Amino acid sequence: MKKKDKNLIEAILFAASEPLDIATIKSKIKTGSDALKILYELQKDYSERGVNLVQLANKWSFRTAEDLSSKLKKEIVIQKKLSKAAIETLAIIAYHQPVTRSEIEEIRGVSFSTGTLEILFELAWVKPNGRKDIPGKPLLYVTTDKFLNHFNINSLNDLPNADELLAAGLIDSRVDSSIFGTSKFVDAEKSENREDIYSNIDDMISDTLNEDK
Repeated sequence: MKKKDKNLIEAILFAASEPLDIATIKSKIKTGSDALKILYELQKDYSERGVNLVQLANKWSFRTAEDLSSKLKKEIVIQKKLSKAAIETLAIIAYHQPVTRSEIEEIRGVSFSTGTLEILFELAWVKPNGRKDIPGKPLLYVTTDKFLNHFNINSLNDLPNADELLAAGLIDSRVDSSIFGTSKFVDAEKSENREDIYSNIDDMISDTLNEDK
């Protein structure tokens, strides 16, 4: 029975058009087998093959092995790039979520059009997630599983922290590390320079987008 279930789970994942969570997989095999244990066995079986079984955002899918992905890349013309405002907004939501529109604008230091969020909605990288319990009940925004999946991040805990970004040269040493996840600035002088905080993070996200293309 275990061998049969293992083969079935393997086939289900190959046929799936998107990553599957453990609950969905269990519902399809309809047996008492330990689906998670089988997934780990399959992951080990495929660890040295051209296709790997990976877990991202608590969902499972088969992907081309990382050491082969560069050989399979196809050069295409990028029809449209994310605007600087969209990239900054995405970075702020990722590090400060859940966050309201006014909070995003406060961190960026400038207002932005509704179209900026709509672009991120179309990509399914950002979504509304309830309302903040303050006057006006503004919407709160968070990133999605598709965002994690696109950037090969298993969970938000895997986002690089301020020290890692600094070591990689993606932020300036003058930036206060407390802004990552707190939405607060230590002093007014640094808050005046908030527009520069994400300038290099823009490049990081843009590079990832270009590599994916």
